[in-house]
Amino acid sequence: MRTANNWKDYIILDTSDGEKLEKWGDISLVRPDPQIIWKTDRSDSLWVRADGHYHRSDKGGGQWEFRKKLPESWNISYRELTFNIRPTGFKHTGLFPEQAVNWDFMADKIKNAGREINVLNLFAYTGGATLACAAAGASVCHVDASKGMVQWARDNAAVSGLSDKPIRWIVDDCEKFIAREIRRGRRYDAVIMDPPSYGRGPGGEVWKLENCVYDLVKLCSGVLSDDPLFFLINSYTTGLSPSVMGYILGSVLSGKGGSISFDEIGLPVRSTGMTLPCGSTAIWEK
Repeated sequence: MRTANNWKDYIILDTSDGEKLEKWGDISLVRPDPQIIWKTDRSDSLWVRADGHYHRSDKGGGQWEFRKKLPESWNISYRELTFNIRPTGFKHTGLFPEQAVNWDFMADKIKNAGREINVLNLFAYTGGATLACAAAGASVCHVDASKGMVQWARDNAAVSGLSDKPIRWIVDDCEKFIAREIRRGRRYDAVIMDPPSYGRGPGGEVWKLENCVYDLVKLCSGVLSDDPLFFLINSYTTGLSPSVMGYILGSVLSGKGGSISFDEIGLPVRSTGMTLPCGSTAIWEK
C-alpha cells in the first residue's frame, strides 16, 4: 500500500465502528467509512467535541450535525496547492486526501520528463490531480460532467495561484468527450481517470464501473500520443481489485512497452499507527 503521509493540514486522528475522526485544518469532522469494521475506545473527548458529525441514515443518505457554526468553506494546503473545503450534503468535503500520493507521482513524472507534457484528467472532480500536474509544468484538460465541480476546481486553481496555467476546463460527459477528441486527432501524453462506481449516462442508461471500465480504457488509449508518459486509473469500487485494473491496463497498452504497478492507497491514522485503505490505483508508465 502507498500511503499519503506528507500532509500537514489534514490528519485522521482515530477510526472506530464505521467512522473516522479527521482534522481538516483547524476543524474536526466525524464521517462514515464502511471499511472501518473494528471498534476501539471512543471515550477520547476529541470524538465528543468534533465540530461536525455526518450521520448516515438507514434509509440512505444522511445529514450533518454541527456543534458550532462553521465557516461556509475554508482552505487547507498540500505542498504548494490550496484547496477549498466545505461539507456537502452527501458526506464529502470536496477533497480525497489519499490522492496526494498519486499527485506526487504525477508531479515527479512530469518534472522529470524533460519535455512538454499534455495531460487529460477525466472525471476530474474538484481538480486535485489537475492542479498537481499544472503546478509541475503540464498543460491539462480537466473534464467532468458536473458544472458545479468544474467551478469548484477553478476556484481551487485560483486560490492555488494557478489560474494563469494552461488548463482547459470542460463540462461534458467523459466518454463522449473522448470520442470527439479522437475524431479531432487531439493527443495526450498522460491520461488520469477516477470514474464513479455507479452512475447514469446522458440517456439515462445505467453505468457500472466493473462492466464498463475495460471499454473506457480501450477508448482512452485512442487519445494517447506516440510517446506517452503515464496512464493512471483510480477506483473506489469495492469489487474492482488493484490487480484487475492493472491487468486491464496491461491488456490495452501491451504494445507500448513501459511497466505496470497496482496497489491500494491509504492514509495514516495517528492513534493506532495503522494505514487506513482508501481506494485502489493502477498505473502504466514509461
